[in-house]
Amino acid sequence: MEKQKKKKSHFPFRLNLLFFGVFFLFSVLILRLGFVQIVYGENFKRDLERKEDITVSNPVPRGKIFDRDYQVVVDNVPKSAISFTNEGFSQTDMLKTAANLAKLIEQKTDMISEREKLDFWMMKNPEQADAKISEQEKALYANKKLTDQDLYKLKLARITTEELNQLTPNDLEILAIYRQFSKGYKFIPEMVKNEGVTEKEYAVVSENLQSLPGVETTTDWDRSYAYGNTLRSVLGNVTNSGEGLPADQLEHFLARGYNRNDRVGKSQLEMQYEDVLHGTKSKVKNITDKAGNVIETETVLAGSKGKDLVLSIDMDLQSAVDKIIEEELWAAKRWPGTRFTDRAYVVLMDPHTGDVLAMSGKKIVKDRKTGRAAMIDDALGTFTTTYSVGSTVKGATILTGYKTGAISPNTYFDDAGIKIKDTPIKKSYAYLGRLNEITALKKSSNVYMFRTAIRIGKGHYEYDKPLNFLNKQAFETIRNSFASFGLGTRTGIDLPNEQTGFKGQSRLPGYLLDLVIGQYDTYSAMQLAQYVSTIANGGYRMQPHIVKEIRESASDGEALGPMLKEINPTVLNTIDVKKEWLRRVQVGFKKVMQEPGGTAYKFFKGAPYSPAGKTGTAEAFYDGPLRSHFGKEPPPVMNLSLVSYAPSTHPVVAMAVIVPWAYDGKDDNRANLKIGRRVLDTYFQIRKAQAPD
Repeated sequence: MEKQKKKKSHFPFRLNLLFFGVFFLFSVLILRLGFVQIVYGENFKRDLERKEDITVSNPVPRGKIFDRDYQVVVDNVPKSAISFTNEGFSQTDMLKTAANLAKLIEQKTDMISEREKLDFWMMKNPEQADAKISEQEKALYANKKLTDQDLYKLKLARITTEELNQLTPNDLEILAIYRQFSKGYKFIPEMVKNEGVTEKEYAVVSENLQSLPGVETTTDWDRSYAYGNTLRSVLGNVTNSGEGLPADQLEHFLARGYNRNDRVGKSQLEMQYEDVLHGTKSKVKNITDKAGNVIETETVLAGSKGKDLVLSIDMDLQSAVDKIIEEELWAAKRWPGTRFTDRAYVVLMDPHTGDVLAMSGKKIVKDRKTGRAAMIDDALGTFTTTYSVGSTVKGATILTGYKTGAISPNTYFDDAGIKIKDTPIKKSYAYLGRLNEITALKKSSNVYMFRTAIRIGKGHYEYDKPLNFLNKQAFETIRNSFASFGLGTRTGIDLPNEQTGFKGQSRLPGYLLDLVIGQYDTYSAMQLAQYVSTIANGGYRMQPHIVKEIRESASDGEALGPMLKEINPTVLNTIDVKKEWLRRVQVGFKKVMQEPGGTAYKFFKGAPYSPAGKTGTAEAFYDGPLRSHFGKEPPPVMNLSLVSYAPSTHPVVAMAVIVPWAYDGKDDNRANLKIGRRVLDTYFQIRKAQAPD
C-alpha cells in the first residue's frame, strides 16, 4: 500500500511543474511584447507612417489577328528599347543620368522645340540667366510687384541667338534624353529610345545600369502585317509610345486603368476590339518612403498577353479580289470617259452566317513623292462610303410591291415611258414590251418599277398630267421595306464609323420613282451584300461580321490558344414575305445571269456555279475629289453595281460590286460585270482548291 501511495504522489508534482513552465513562458512573452510596444512603438509607428503603397500597371503585348484559316495577319515584332522610370528623382538627378546615358547612345534631336532649348540653356547656365534680371526688377520682385513666373519669362525673352547657339550637339542629345525622362509620370516607364537601338547600345547600357538610376533595357514591339497593305485600312492602327492615349479619349482610358503612355488601338479593328487585344496588364506595388524613394517592390498581378482575334476573312481570297480590282480599274482607265474613275468595291459574304469572306476596296490617288497615279487600299470604303447604285435594288422593289398589295405574282405592265407634267419622260433603256415582274427583273425594266411605285403611293397616272399620291407615307413605306433588307440602314458590321447613306429630302412624286430604281438614296457595298444575302438565304437579314472567334493567347510552342468566344450568326430580322414571292424574285435574278436577254448573261453565261443576281447602272452627279474643279454643278456620271449569289439554289456566297463614277458619256466599260465574273470564278476556284480530298 505504501508503494502505491508513493507512485501516485509524483503525478501532481509533474503537472504543477508543467503549468509553472507554461506560466513562466507566457510571462516572458507578455513582458517582451510590452517592452516592444512601450520602447519601440513610436519607432514602428513612424516607419509605418513613412511608407506608401503605389501600384503601377505595366503593359503587355497585344493579341494577334488571324484569318479564318488561322493564318497570321497581324503579329507583334519585338524590338530592343531603353526606358526610364521616374522613381522620384530630382531635376538635377535626371539631368545627370541623361548626360551619362548620352555618352552611351545616339539620340535624335529633331523633336526638340525652341522653348525646350531656352529652358535647357537656363538650367545649364543659371548664373547667366539670373544676370538678365535688372536691379530694378529685383526690387519689384522683392515688393511682390513681379512674380517668379514674370522673372522666368523675362529671362527667356532675353536669351540671345548667340547664347542659344552655344548648345553643342552633345548638349542637345542630353536635352533630347532629358525631354523623354520628363514626359513620364512617376513610377510609369517611359520609352527613351525604341527605334534603331543597336546591339552595342543595348549591351553597353545594360552593363552600366548601376550608374543610370531609373534606366532599364527592355523590349518594345511593333505591329507587323503578313499580307502587307491587304485589308490595311480595315485592320486599323495602334498609337505609338510617343502618342500614348488619344487626347479625345483620355478620361475614358484612364478610368479603366490605362497609363497615359499606353499604346492603344486608334482606328478600325484595332480600336473596335481594344478591350480584347490589349490584354491584362501586370501590376507591381512599389512601397516608398515619404521622400518618394522605393524601399520595396512586390508583384501583385503577373498579367497576360492580349487575346487573339480570328477573322471571318479568307486572306487568300481577299488578296485575289484585291488584285482583280486593281487590274480591272487600270483596264477601265484606258476607256474613254473615265477621267473620274478612281475606285471600286467588292464584298463577299456567307449568306447564311453573315461571315464577311472578303471586303475589298481600291482607290487611285496621286503619289505625293512621284506625282504619278498609285493604287491604295480602301477596303474601309465598303461600309463608310455610299453611292447611288441603280437597278440592283429592284428585287427589293418587287418584294415591297408584293407586301403592300401594289402588285401580285404575274402582274403585267406595259413598258411605255412615264411622262409627268413639266418633267422629262422617264423610261427604260429601251422599250421592252409588256412584261411581268420576273421578266422586268431579267431585262431591268425601269417602267415596271415606276408603275409599282405609283400603286404603292396610291397615285393615278395619266400621260403628261400631274402625279399626286394619296398615300403620303409612300417614301417611308418603301424606305422601311428597303431597310428590312439592309438598304439605307446600318448593317451591324462589327467595325466603327459605318455610314447609312444619304436619303433624298424632296417628296415630289417623281423622286419616288427614282427611289425604286436606286437613283435617289445612296447605299454602301456592305448594304448591297446584306440585301442580296437576304434574298439568297430565304428572307433572313444576317448581321455581317469580320471577327469569327476570340481566343486566349497561345502558350509557348502552340499556334493557337483555347477558344474563348465564338461569334454565332445573328438574324437581325426577316423580310416577312411569302416564300412564293421570294422564289419569283430568285427566278428573275437567275434569268438575269443565265438566260439570253438577261442584263448580265453575256458575262456570266456558262458559269459552272449557276449564278443569280442583278445589275445596276445609276446616273448620278460626280462628288469625288475633283468636284471643286467644276463649281456648283459637277458633271453627271454613271455608277455601276452588281449583286449576285451562287449557286442559285443552296447558295454558299453572296457578292456586291460597286464602281462609282465608272464613266461619263456613252461608253459603258462594264467594269462591274468584269470584276464580278472574275471574283466569283476565283471564289469557286479557291473553294475547290481548299476542299478536302
